[in-house]
Amino acid sequence: MSMNQSNNQIIKKNLLIICRGAGDLATGIIHRLHRAGHRVIALETDYPAAIRRQVSFCEAVYDGSAAVEGVTARLVPALADAETDTETYSGINDTPAAHIASEKWDSSAIEAVLEAGEVPLLIDPKGESIALLKPDVVVDAIIAKKNLGTTINMASLVIGVGPGFTAGQDVHLVIESMRGHNLARIITDGMAQPNTGVPGNIAGFTSERVIHAPAAGYIHDVRKIGDIVQKGDEIARIYPDKESYDNALSEYVPVNATITGIIRGLIREGYYFREGFKIADIDPRESELTNCFTISDKARSIAGSVLEAVSAFEHGVKIY
Repeated sequence: MSMNQSNNQIIKKNLLIICRGAGDLATGIIHRLHRAGHRVIALETDYPAAIRRQVSFCEAVYDGSAAVEGVTARLVPALADAETDTETYSGINDTPAAHIASEKWDSSAIEAVLEAGEVPLLIDPKGESIALLKPDVVVDAIIAKKNLGTTINMASLVIGVGPGFTAGQDVHLVIESMRGHNLARIITDGMAQPNTGVPGNIAGFTSERVIHAPAAGYIHDVRKIGDIVQKGDEIARIYPDKESYDNALSEYVPVNATITGIIRGLIREGYYFREGFKIADIDPRESELTNCFTISDKARSIAGSVLEAVSAFEHGVKIY
């Protein structure tokens, strides 16, 4: 496949889709679209904070690549002469210098990843590559509970996942992300249900299964994703500063399991966060170990609706 070097655009083969976000829900969407034959590019922040790291393509930011259920996402770095911008949406400016969020990419490198049958991942929290690449479809699956800059004129079809978007105003379509009867419903007018702050019910547990940081600091993971723990077991330690973390000093705040079950999600080793930040997720169903390493039912449901909307668009079926 050739490149149009004069305007630095990807030559389109089937639909070109950009997904803002590559956490676990976005990964389900990217995976489904990729498996359906579409060319998908993922955009992420320079310091992603996924909990369900085993099923999140955003881990490619740290490791260079990430594989989920047979599909690989591969980091395409920004050009070396781009200016460094250390501001991130998490408000944390403790990122490696190599993470350049300013905004020029070599489209031939992106094309090479696509041609290899993989998903290119760009560090682009502001979505500035969208104007460069001119996709047919943009999906915002950042799941920030608010709109972080997505506009309806970014592509011929723009889809927002979850609360924070209004169909017909800043996006064409909204996909409901709240568990329940309307999960994954395609909304053509209006907004998704507002965020309740209460996690979905699993085996009778809701808020208890999600762990938030009892203090600010750097995390050291004592246990790992997939481990079975008892309520009260220490699963991690939070060190107040970098020196304490680097030297494993005795001054730390323990993080204990809130229920008995399997650690389904645990934030990346060494990540810095503020008090109250979501850092772990425990599944009370001890027999469901494989769930830690596969795309969730919620992500697959949402992905199916995104694919439905994209397929309708592709075939000229107007649903909004």
